[in-house]
Amino acid sequence: MTRALNRLSAAGLTSLAPGKHADGGGLWLHKRSDGGAQWVLRVTVHGRRREMGLGALGNVSLKAAREKAATWRAVAHDGKDPIKERERLRREAKRNLHLLNEVAKDAFESRKAELKGDGVAGRWFSPLELHVLPKLGKIPVAEVDQTDIRNTLAPIWHAKADTARKAMNRLNICMNHAAALGLDVDLQAVAKARALLGKQRHKAKHVPALHWREVPAFYASLSDGTVTHLALRLLILTGVRSGPLRHLHEDQLAGDVWTIPGEAMKGRRDTTPDFRVPLSKEAQDVIRQARRHARDGFLFPSVRKGVISDATMSRLVRRQIKWAS
Repeated sequence: MTRALNRLSAAGLTSLAPGKHADGGGLWLHKRSDGGAQWVLRVTVHGRRREMGLGALGNVSLKAAREKAATWRAVAHDGKDPIKERERLRREAKRNLHLLNEVAKDAFESRKAELKGDGVAGRWFSPLELHVLPKLGKIPVAEVDQTDIRNTLAPIWHAKADTARKAMNRLNICMNHAAALGLDVDLQAVAKARALLGKQRHKAKHVPALHWREVPAFYASLSDGTVTHLALRLLILTGVRSGPLRHLHEDQLAGDVWTIPGEAMKGRRDTTPDFRVPLSKEAQDVIRQARRHARDGFLFPSVRKGVISDATMSRLVRRQIKWAS
């Protein structure tokens, strides 16, 4: 006959006398005379009674204790010893922490605080996620050697040299992170792999640019007073990156000086200082024209929401150059 479940109430737990109190289904609360209390689950596996601690009352509520009890009763019902099964799962979790995949994630988490946008916008983790972890992620980090690394990065070492270099650097950070965790790793594995791969044959391809003599004519062609035309004019006049320019806000302007907040500049979080841009008379005039389009304080808003995109500016540049030629 099935024993009644849920005999205890959360409100009545504190008033229980010292002793053992059954909640049903093998779940007991052992209350001590000093006021402390411990949840215990009694199950029978292969004719042998087992008592499994589920945590102190101060840390585990009645609801949580019942959920734990239900989980481990199901394990016992399958003929497994819940205590041994819990130990097995703990060992497996500890072992998984030492897989390169888990170490890499842990290393990334520990560096998020110093990365802009928690490292998402800068895609810090991407080189590992795309090119290293699919092949090496399930290998214990202590077993990763230079041959593994070489074989993993060889396909992109020359074809995608910059990505391969970033992946190599990130992997080196992971190996050092593993060593800081007390794991026995080869801290020279990355350097050895780099030696095995040899010098990269990749030749950098520079982004096409206008000859400086052609810039005045191009600037003059940006004459229709639209958001994108004005943004490109100010970009030419100030030489800043497109990101800070596209997010130019009224609060950043004071007379003939534009102060770009450090968090909007390229660099590490909380270590990059504000950047001050002197504004010429022409730049100030462009800003005055842009204020006519401002929305929520942003001088270069997009049609729908937010600010104009980098792609919008790039497309206009290509069209203008094609039209001029």
